[in-house]
Amino acid sequence: MSETTTGPLFKTRVLDAWVDYNGHMNDAEYARVFSLAVEALMERIGLDEAGRAEHGYTIYTLETHLCYRQEAHRGEALTVNLTLLDSDAKRLHVFFTLRNADGDTLATSEQMLMGIDVASGRPAPFPEPVATAVESLPRAGDEWPSGAGRRIGIRREGNAE
Repeated sequence: MSETTTGPLFKTRVLDAWVDYNGHMNDAEYARVFSLAVEALMERIGLDEAGRAEHGYTIYTLETHLCYRQEAHRGEALTVNLTLLDSDAKRLHVFFTLRNADGDTLATSEQMLMGIDVASGRPAPFPEPVATAVESLPRAGDEWPSGAGRRIGIRREGNAE
């Protein structure tokens, strides 16, 4: 994969409240971590609270595909890295990878994000400074991460999946 590395987008730890009756991070909390990573992405491209107010602009999540790989445990350090798969004037197709301190992949989340004009509540092109910041995000290039673009379904003999 030919991507530019900018370091982790987001860092956190597995909070006590995130641990379920199985003794590891609840499935919904993985989604929370990826949601917090979207907020970190927004900050990175200039859409923190001040940027959203200045531009009257925000980002909505249109679709997400979360894949669980390994368990995360109470207190475990977590990092989320970002790969930009594709973008246009108002959309970002992103791939987040959640890892532990050993670098093991715990989960991935592929998402389609849409830029929204707050006043109209409708999709709109990124403000110029945001569009410029998007250009500096780490990109997948010609080869996407192995987990990107997956379909969900039950594989059966004879299926062309």
